[in-house]
Amino acid sequence: MTNTVRAETMTGAAAIVSSLEALGVTDVFGMPGGAILPTYDPLMDSSIRHILVRHEQGAGHAAEGFALATGRVGCAIVTSGPGATNTLTALADANMDSVPIVVISGQVGASLIGTDAFQEADIVGASMPVTKHSFLVTDAQEIPARLAEAFHIASTGRPGPVLVDITKSAQNAQMSFSWPPQMDLPGYKPAGKPHARQVRAAAREFCQAQAPVLYVGGGVIRAGASAQLAQLVELTDAAVVTTLTARGALPDSDRHNLGMPGMHGTVAAVGALQRADLVVALGARFDDRVTGNLDSFAPRARIVHVDIDAAEISKNRVADIPIVGDLALTLKALVDALPAAQDKDGTPDLSGWWRYLDRLQELYPLGWTEPEDGRLSPQHVLERLSAVAGPEAIYATGVGQHQMWAAQFIAHEHPRHFISSSGLGTMGYCIPAAMGAQVGRPDATVWAIDGDGSFQMTNQELATCTINHIPIKVALINNSVLGMVRQWQSLFYSQRYSNTVLNPDEGEQIPNFVMLAEAYGLAARTVSDPTEVDEAIEWAMTITDRPVLIDFRVSREAMVWPMVAAGVSNDDIRYAKGLAPDWDVED
Repeated sequence: MTNTVRAETMTGAAAIVSSLEALGVTDVFGMPGGAILPTYDPLMDSSIRHILVRHEQGAGHAAEGFALATGRVGCAIVTSGPGATNTLTALADANMDSVPIVVISGQVGASLIGTDAFQEADIVGASMPVTKHSFLVTDAQEIPARLAEAFHIASTGRPGPVLVDITKSAQNAQMSFSWPPQMDLPGYKPAGKPHARQVRAAAREFCQAQAPVLYVGGGVIRAGASAQLAQLVELTDAAVVTTLTARGALPDSDRHNLGMPGMHGTVAAVGALQRADLVVALGARFDDRVTGNLDSFAPRARIVHVDIDAAEISKNRVADIPIVGDLALTLKALVDALPAAQDKDGTPDLSGWWRYLDRLQELYPLGWTEPEDGRLSPQHVLERLSAVAGPEAIYATGVGQHQMWAAQFIAHEHPRHFISSSGLGTMGYCIPAAMGAQVGRPDATVWAIDGDGSFQMTNQELATCTINHIPIKVALINNSVLGMVRQWQSLFYSQRYSNTVLNPDEGEQIPNFVMLAEAYGLAARTVSDPTEVDEAIEWAMTITDRPVLIDFRVSREAMVWPMVAAGVSNDDIRYAKGLAPDWDVED
């Protein structure tokens, strides 16, 4: 927040803008409409950059991308009724993935609430299940305090989305603005330092474990705790698995990092969790996509569960040692406690454990089979994108097969460089999220890795990118089908491809993505030949004055491996074409 601002009379609408300025907001994504129109007038004179989206869902996802890339609160402004309800998917997405955003929605005048007035919707009621908190503001004098509270709630504790619904009558009314306001949040006390006794107990567990695994979730990145994680890894020599939201929390190049666990995780990561005698969950929630059948997950492991949200502790898997606290503070406390514990209880010999894990990595590395239909291998495309664009680039994805391949074959070396919809699995997330990331990190190279199904849900935001000089680069992994659903149909529905083919005529591309991109002002080209892949990526990297799209024509027969079928034990992972690994490899 900025320094104290003395009282000044202004409209509620002007107070919204002044509050955002005082909160340090530099960029907002939105679209005007009748109920929010009073706020758009003073916004025109503000230092805040407003980016006019083409759909309010895009505003919400762009705010998410901004937040994930920068660590700051993302912000969107929309009107009432459909403008507000169009943000619900983004709010739900941010809620599942703990992303700090604030959505400000206009509402009909206070006297009209409940009358079914034009473009009236109970967005506070509708959003309550999918937000961290929702406010309805009918008094102009409350605007500064409610906005300050919204940003505080969104960014503290377990981050999450907050909606602030402000009536048009409150926006038009006069009020006395001063800053900072007095916040009133009774009962809201985010966890801070962990309990020292629990930390010491966790330290002792490390000294006794013969097969320890750090199960790292997105909470480590949200807490900015990657440095502390690296210290813990160095002290304990524990194996590490990083979930989809935690890719980059520990560099993939670190020998301790076994990759992503779960349904499409590496054999080594899945095997490590299943055979661990100690699992230390850090900012993770034992999601079903990680655990598989929960009853058979990590059957012999003692569980240390660290999370800032007490509601997550023992929700799915009972914790032997629960620790509620800020992850950065907890990891530091654990690092500080370990030397004394090791002096007292000794340091276990993990050489046998690492021989086993190294053997799993050697026998079952990530890979793929070249397509037989002459099309590009999507895994090859993404491996080359990673090599050419490098780990300093930011990668945003949609949802589907391309998302999993991006998690597997992009080298993730830094936190906040991989942006994806995880818990909600929102198709259409990629383009607006990449746009938001580029706005937040204007000097970074941002690649949007999207599938042709996901892309067609929100590609209108390419117009937003071109007009606002947001030079994202789109790698379209185009297989003409809804790939992940088709993969399940191949494996579990006898290859009955019910309504998953997007482009039946392989001879004619509908839509023509290059023509579509060019209509939006992008530089664009199609790549079908493997020998052109590197050159096309390098070509895209040279264009910095506008967005770029490469339509990579990939095989529709390509599948994501490894895979654990839904609801079965992680022990039943298949690493390629239904083949099962041999867990009894020699040490």
